[in-house]
Amino acid sequence: MLAELRSTSGLAQGKPVQGGQAAEGADFAQVLKSAIDQVGQAQEQAQQMTQNFASGQENVNLQDVMINLQKANLSFQQMVQVRNKLVSAYHDIMNMPV
Repeated sequence: MLAELRSTSGLAQGKPVQGGQAAEGADFAQVLKSAIDQVGQAQEQAQQMTQNFASGQENVNLQDVMINLQKANLSFQQMVQVRNKLVSAYHDIMNMPV
């Protein structure tokens, strides 16, 4: 997800990007949707693992549950920061004199 965002940022700045989808012309909306979907999947996986642990399944241990919860939390926080940057950029553009 971070690599996709970096490659899209490089395209926006006019820098050439090596390899992958970005070199072909990444669609920003698609990259953003993909990143949001990944965050949602991480949260769903952490929630499912938490429920499995709470129900007493033997193949789920506390360490894995806590790691998945932290991964989901970090990915959500990262998405919030990306959103904040996008909103800030939008306000900057809207406040530019024409």
